[in-house]
Amino acid sequence: MPITLLSPPNTLILFNNSTLVPTRISQSRHRAPQRSSHSLRISCSTASDMDTSSGQGILYPLHRTKTLHLVRHAQGFHNVEGDKDPKAYLSYDLFDASLTPLGWKQVDNLKEHVKGSGLSERIELVIVSPLLRTMQTAVGVFGGGECTDVIDATPLMNQNVGDSSRSAISSQNSPPFTAVELCREHLGVHPCDKRRDITEYKNMFPAIDFSLIESDDDILWKPDIREKNEEVAARGLKFLEWLWTRKEKEIAVVTHSGFLFHTLSAFGNDCHPNVKSEICTHFANCELRSVVIIDRGMIGSNESSTNFPGKIPHGLDLPSDVADEKHAANEPTK
Repeated sequence: MPITLLSPPNTLILFNNSTLVPTRISQSRHRAPQRSSHSLRISCSTASDMDTSSGQGILYPLHRTKTLHLVRHAQGFHNVEGDKDPKAYLSYDLFDASLTPLGWKQVDNLKEHVKGSGLSERIELVIVSPLLRTMQTAVGVFGGGECTDVIDATPLMNQNVGDSSRSAISSQNSPPFTAVELCREHLGVHPCDKRRDITEYKNMFPAIDFSLIESDDDILWKPDIREKNEEVAARGLKFLEWLWTRKEKEIAVVTHSGFLFHTLSAFGNDCHPNVKSEICTHFANCELRSVVIIDRGMIGSNESSTNFPGKIPHGLDLPSDVADEKHAANEPTK
């Protein structure tokens, strides 16, 4: 049964639904999708898919969609050093790199945009990759204000996490935050992409939910094996499928450049180059893009929170064109 991802303006991507990934990632390395009954099928919409002859729009039931707000983390110290010398990515000095002071300014600017655009009122869940730079970005953008003695709420981030000189960030009036390993950056070789023990993160980010992560230590990152691009893409598709197990309809995902690029590059191949470019270009630090995914395979919920059945109270409501057909059928033949 296919799932569809809709990317503005008119792009439909279909991929067959294989077995949904469990809520936790196993220790085994991710494999690229195989050409079988579950292989990927990617295409743009044709005129037959559209609700107008011009092909300028598409209709789909709202309750079979989810809106994703995709965010790349703000500038980290590894970005700065790697720009000077790519070999710096191999340095353990950049283990689980945190945000730079400039990165925190980027976070503040995105937070202002999210608040001004009304997104902060609509997002029901924030999913975040369990690395320091992504969690700092996520709580800085989508979290509450600074913690005060008056507000009795568990902090999303404690004071000065990652030597940031930042005040503690409150979870008051913010959506829930959940850490998910499926949306991590390329696994292996680069120490900046290796995470700390979850126990350590819990002390830094008390209000983030880490219950979906299987192991306290990082069993996915290997010092001598770098995850292949196609493996990252396959993991990204599993992540999109996993999202359909969530009840939330509007979700923010704070993740990484490589993960986003290789996941989204699977889409839009049959579309106008401008549309492909909207989907598949690399994200800038702290960039946000919004997409809509569509469930064409009846994987998600069958319930709508906005639909209303009508005929309450019950009454006659035969449409005029149907009534004409009905009366014509009842007329005696000569």
